[in-house]
This record gives sequence, structure tokens and C-alpha cells, in this order.
Amino acid sequence: MEENNPHILGSAPIGKLLVQYSVPAIIAMTVTSLYNIIDSIFIGHGVGPLAISGLAITFPLMNLLVAFCTLVGVGGASISSIRLGQKDVKGAEDVLGNVAILCVINAFIYGGITLLFLDEVLYFFGASDETLPYARDFMQVILLGSPITYVTIGLNNMMRATGYPKKAMFSAMLTVGCNIILAPVCIFVLEWGIRGAAISTIISQFAGMIWVLSHFVNKKSYIRFKRVSLRLRPRIIRNIFSIGMSPFIMNVCACCIVIFINNRLLNYGGDLAIGAFGILNRIQMLFVMIVMGITMGMQPISGYNYGAGNIDRVKRTLKLGIVAATCITTFGFLISELFPGLFVGMFTNNEELTHQATIALQIGVAVFPIIGSQIIITQFFQSIGKAAISIFLSLSRQLLFLLPGLALLPPIYGVKGVWFSMPISDFLAALAAIGMLLYQLRKMKLENLRGV
Repeated sequence: MEENNPHILGSAPIGKLLVQYSVPAIIAMTVTSLYNIIDSIFIGHGVGPLAISGLAITFPLMNLLVAFCTLVGVGGASISSIRLGQKDVKGAEDVLGNVAILCVINAFIYGGITLLFLDEVLYFFGASDETLPYARDFMQVILLGSPITYVTIGLNNMMRATGYPKKAMFSAMLTVGCNIILAPVCIFVLEWGIRGAAISTIISQFAGMIWVLSHFVNKKSYIRFKRVSLRLRPRIIRNIFSIGMSPFIMNVCACCIVIFINNRLLNYGGDLAIGAFGILNRIQMLFVMIVMGITMGMQPISGYNYGAGNIDRVKRTLKLGIVAATCITTFGFLISELFPGLFVGMFTNNEELTHQATIALQIGVAVFPIIGSQIIITQFFQSIGKAAISIFLSLSRQLLFLLPGLALLPPIYGVKGVWFSMPISDFLAALAAIGMLLYQLRKMKLENLRGV
């Protein structure tokens, strides 16, 4: 099985393909999650508990940054996979060129506007006078380096989707490896505090950017940069935005929700409650990112076979993905409930923060076993080009279920109401995803019977 031949996606055994494509993506996503966890650990122990809270204040901005990355990167990856399934190599290269240009444009627009109003934005996101300096120091560096971040993430998605999952994995490992070395140096040795954590992040991402750029200029790469493809094409842009709109909206909604969460936590629990949310988020994301790695492995397989009309292979890919993801989130649930102190203790030795984070973790993962299937199903619809369905499922957890919970429960249960709203919305969103999947599978079956 040749990694650099994307056409194996239509013929090789699904199980082997899923392992081949998902394992590198899982490693990459796990490493990326560990990258964020390690940053938080260094900040928590090297700067202090309020710095953890300041970092949590930046989550909405980071979600927005990721939103614009995924709008282009994920949309481009899905379309390029479909083009390759249709044997359209030039079309895939045109998509690559447009993804690269759009990443740079989006970075300058987002980074420039946000820097102009950074303090006002951070106060709106839940910062207090005590946590604002930490959040500001971190985000100034991250925003200045956003062109590097955008190009790295966008092209890494393209690398994976066009038949190079192992090289995409290595780029993530390179980035994280650099950060693990640089973060303690910048924070503890150079004493740059939370700004040092951000500087180490951008330098590390620059190394990753050089790696992915070198791949796409290499003449041996199956899909590569060509001068004729480095031109914005309205039709491709529309297609990229159409497919990428689902994860974009999901991340924008996540941004809005985190803003609401931070403000509710500030009102009902104070600055350290926001820090507890930051710890909860990091732990949950470790397992969610593993599941996202599975979805990234599924994406080229599903997209290629859907484009080629191999519906049975599409269904098989989905089934295996759901089983794998459910196993991952169930494991996360068990160890978080049984050993919460083990996780929380990595981030802080502050007693009050430890207490609040432990309660948040045990409540927050209450329905974690079913989260895996919800994520897989949502991303599955995206990978086969069903943008509207994917958008609906992305919105369901954030707006239809979580937002009302955050509005209604905290006035009754205080800060615990914030924590309880999360598993309740997760459960309802999973039911919605399963229902939509069953409807879509029935529809696909009828279409096959009719020869549509």
C-alpha cells in the first residue's frame, strides 16, 4: 500500500486504510493536544493560578483563529479528496493554491482587526483586571504570528487529504517537539512568563510551516504548488467556504459559548472558576482530539469513495470510525471519573483551583462515552459534502442545547449549573446526530435501490 498514491482509497481494505490514515492523524492530534496541555502546565506552575485563568480567557480568540483556519483548510481538504476520487489532479492542485492564498489573507484580516481592539475584546470575553495582563501578553504574540499558524494548519490538512498522512503527522510532532524544548526555556530560564509560552508556540509553528511548504514545492509530491494554480478562483473559493462552513460555524459558536461560559463563571465562581474551566477544557480536548484524528483519517477515505460512488465503502468507514471513537471517549470517561486528582494535579498545586477543577471534571465528562459517535457523525457529513447537515449538527450542541442550559441552570445551582449544562447538551446533541444519521442512511439506501 503506497502512502503517496491516493487512489488506494478506492480499492484497499477499509480497516487497513483507516489505520493507515487515522493513526498518523491521531498521533498528530494527540501531540497537538499535549502541546497545549504542556503549555498550561508550565504556565500554571511557572506563572501561577491566575495565569491559568488568563489563558482560559483567550480560548474564544483561539477558537476564532482555528475557525478561520478550518474554514479554509478543512474545506480545501474535503474538496481535494473528492477531486482525486474523480481523477482530477489539476483540480486538486488548484484547490491547494487557493487554500494557501486564503490562509494568508484570513490571517492578516483576523490578526490585524483583533490586535486593534484586544483589551476591549478580552474584557468582553470575561477578563478581570487581575487576569487581563496575562491574556493580553499571550494573545499579542499569537496574533502577530497568525500568518504562520494559518499556513501551517491549512497546508497540513491538505497534506493529509492528498495521500501523505505520515508526513502530516511528522509536521505536528516537529511543532510539538520544538515547543516542549522552547516553552520551559522561555518561561523559566528567560523569565518571559506567559508571553514566553506564546513566543515558543509561534517559533515552533514556524518550523512546522517550513516542513509543509517544502513538501508542496517538492516535485516528487503527488499534489504540489504550480504557478498556474496560485491564483484565486471564485468557484473554488465558494466550494471551499461551502464545505468548510460547518467547522467554521462550529468554532465560531464555540467561541460565543466560551464567552458566555467565562462570564457565567466569573459571576458565580470568580477568576479561579474560569481557571477550572481551562483545566477541564484541556483534559477533555485530549480525548476529543484523538477522536478528531479518527475523523481526519476517515475524511479522505469517505470523500474519495463518495466521489467515486462506492457507498458501501463509505458506510463501512463510518461504522469503524464510530466504534473506535466510542472506545476512546469511554476510556476518557473512566479515568477522569476514577482519577480526577491525577489530571488536575498536573496543572496546579493551588488548593482552591484544584478543588474547583476536580468538581468541573467529574461533572463535565458525565456522558463522555457517547461524545465520540456525535463527533464522528458530524464530521462524516462534512467529508461527503453534506454541508447543511453538518452545520446543523455543529450548531445543535452549542446553540440549541448548551446555551439555554447556561442561561437557566447557573441561577439555580450556581457554578455547578455551568458544569451540569455541558453533559446535558452533549447527550441531546448525540441523540440529534444519531437520528440524522439514520435518516441519511435510509435515504442513501433508497437512492441506491432506485439507481440514483
